[in-house]
Amino acid sequence: MTPSHKLLLVDILLFSLIPTQLCKICAIDEEAQNPPNSEWIQGSCASHSPTSPADNPKKVGFQVTSQNCRQKISEESHSRLDPLLNTMINSEYTSRTQPANVLLSLRLAGIQSQDLSQQLFKQVRDNVATKEINLSSGQLALIILALGACYSPDEIFIYDNHLLGHLETKFQAEIENMGAHDGSPLTNYYQLSLDVLTLCLFGGSYSTTQVAEIFAPDNKNYYFGDHFFVDTGAMSVLALTCVKKSLMNGQTKAAKEDLKKIDSHLQSLVKKILSEKKENGLIGNTFSTGVAMQALLVSSDYYRESEWDCQQTLDTILKEISQGAFNIPTAAAQILPALMGKTYLDVNKDSPCVSGFGTFNVSIHTPKSVTPANSPSNISVRYSVKIDETYSTNITVPSGSVFLDVMEEAQKKNRTIFGFTMEQSSWGPYITSVQGLQANNNDRTYWELLSGGKSLSQGVSSYVVHNGENLEVCWSKY
Repeated sequence: MTPSHKLLLVDILLFSLIPTQLCKICAIDEEAQNPPNSEWIQGSCASHSPTSPADNPKKVGFQVTSQNCRQKISEESHSRLDPLLNTMINSEYTSRTQPANVLLSLRLAGIQSQDLSQQLFKQVRDNVATKEINLSSGQLALIILALGACYSPDEIFIYDNHLLGHLETKFQAEIENMGAHDGSPLTNYYQLSLDVLTLCLFGGSYSTTQVAEIFAPDNKNYYFGDHFFVDTGAMSVLALTCVKKSLMNGQTKAAKEDLKKIDSHLQSLVKKILSEKKENGLIGNTFSTGVAMQALLVSSDYYRESEWDCQQTLDTILKEISQGAFNIPTAAAQILPALMGKTYLDVNKDSPCVSGFGTFNVSIHTPKSVTPANSPSNISVRYSVKIDETYSTNITVPSGSVFLDVMEEAQKKNRTIFGFTMEQSSWGPYITSVQGLQANNNDRTYWELLSGGKSLSQGVSSYVVHNGENLEVCWSKY
């Protein structure tokens, strides 16, 4: 998982799957000859390729075999997904990418709601109109994926506003920044992967040779110290899989050489993702597991079936959902495609939006509270800021408070020592500076959140603090 302030991008669920049938892998089949424009119909796995790359070099088609891929909807299981739905329908989509996250998830899941789709499209359109120049490359890529996830009138907005051209420009700016700043992009490799995936799916311009070079598995941007970023590696697998498919019919020597390198990268990245698999089935952590599952669903050629117990992963995710782990819209967005047996490679602007799953009346239940019922009304924690030296204070906050509440209370006591700034992202706020010291992508610096000396995987507005805890924000490098 990326550092807590780096959690980026990538939400709604009306139904669930029979777990034992969910985990059959839909592998990409380069030799499949399924009819054009077939879809995911009645829960079965079919082709999503309108044409082959040979018919149109700028269009990448993805085909999946139907063998061992059949899924069914279990109405009895709907209530287990209520917390996800509750998060979606009760959230205010105020960030730049949350409306796009929801829209993309709805469309990949084949859930049709005209009123909701129109509302989300309006929010996405307004965000582009007022903020396009300030959108990061990955944010713009996600918006394009959402608008073009299936054939609809909204897709025209991409071309009328030249969004693909703007993404090409932003992607090149990322590459240029890497050349000027020791390989560091303007954003991070998760966003670069989204860029390449989107350009690949929508026929944008990019250099496959450049992609083969910068996405090598030993690149520092995949790592935090010695720790491998699972979600970044997984998104790269999706992007490289798309590029690999686009190169399959390449006849030039350069194309064959790029293909060889990309195939090697995929093998190494999948191995690294599987090495982060935990005993309970999570891959990396709760929030990186959804993208990791997507990557594994499209890369079954690179590992043995015995290396990943999909059923165990699914069972653990369902348990995490019941405990309210996915209480941020973007977190729900990242897990949804994998639960539906879908990946971002299923985005297909030439196929109509899938429907026909029916309408389900899902009752919403409040997720289990993480705070014991008999806990005191107020708790005390130790809060520290660590740069070259450590500054500490005792803070009292109401029970159930999050890390951000502690930081705000400390700032009230002493703004010089504990003052901070933050920015909003689709994962919620993240800390940009403390004591005026600014995090910087080019220097690979950030503000790390810790509890008891251990780094937190949850964000500053998500992590619920506990009585007697030792909390810390630390100036760190990744």
